[in-house]
Amino acid sequence: MVRMSSVVIVGYGGYVPRYRIKGEEIARIWGRDRSELPTEEKSVTGLDEDTVTLAVEAARIALKRARIPPSKIGAVHVGTESKPYAVKPSGTIVAEAIGAVPRITAADFEFACKAGTEALQFITSLVDAGRIEYGLAIGADTAQGRPGDALEFTAASGAAAFIIGKNKNEGVAEIEAWTSYVTDTPDFWRREYERYPHHTARFTGDPAYFHHIVNSVKNLLENDGYTLNDVDYVVFHQPNTRFPLVAARLLGVDLEKVKPGLVVGQIGNTYAACSLLGLVRVLDQAKPGQRILLSSFGSGAGSDSYIIRVLENIKLKRDLAPPLDKFIDRKTYIDYAIYARHRKKILM
Repeated sequence: MVRMSSVVIVGYGGYVPRYRIKGEEIARIWGRDRSELPTEEKSVTGLDEDTVTLAVEAARIALKRARIPPSKIGAVHVGTESKPYAVKPSGTIVAEAIGAVPRITAADFEFACKAGTEALQFITSLVDAGRIEYGLAIGADTAQGRPGDALEFTAASGAAAFIIGKNKNEGVAEIEAWTSYVTDTPDFWRREYERYPHHTARFTGDPAYFHHIVNSVKNLLENDGYTLNDVDYVVFHQPNTRFPLVAARLLGVDLEKVKPGLVVGQIGNTYAACSLLGLVRVLDQAKPGQRILLSSFGSGAGSDSYIIRVLENIKLKRDLAPPLDKFIDRKTYIDYAIYARHRKKILM
């Protein structure tokens, strides 16, 4: 467990592309049962969008709330498993686009769907150590799913960004503590040169997702004296609509604390952005003094858990930029043929 000393979120933002495909449309193509879909619909990138463009959009929204010049940012870390270049960092492109270069450190992180919270760990640590004044952590993905595979119903696109600093007077929320729990559990992987990932189906549940999230949360609560009664909102990684609700039941979490941060049913599993977008949605509605428990999950496998306390400044900064729901509610539906073209499943 790591207790932070006055490390705060000074700006945050989430972005989701406007295109959507309904789960029943994917089911229609592959002849699947439409009565048990893992999500209602999911977000899809446009032809001119990728992980970097989504990350830039989320970062610009975070900057609006932070109200700091981008030149003050000392680090840009991007967590993703779908960066557009195999050998070229995404962080440098994002930094250039928002005007945060050149005297910064930039890096990409990859730990499946927890790469975003992993980037957040490093930024908070750099700020806490006094190495930088402000840092930018981003989780962004344009998730892959093999045509006809179960992942295709959920693998979606989105980005979430957080600017971290130390001045409480600028903060919208304070990061009080965090911990991680990892093991070598190969429930999901993509080998070099392969286009789509493989997964071990139901194996990704009990020994992977549930085991790591439950132990990560228990370690955080027990090691630092928190209880679930101290928490007003709980955000879990959301690979589908069922898993976060089951995790809540296993931990004894009131479902009313989980529901405000659930976005997977409307936009799908945005991988490295997934749990962080849930956090963005909660910050869009939480009150000063309330605490948020955030717990991500990444296959391979691991979980990062955070305790975050909302500060008074949230009331001043929240309305400086569009809420996440504005992007969730902005929709243009497409059929499977257009979706396949957008996701480059049809190679010319």
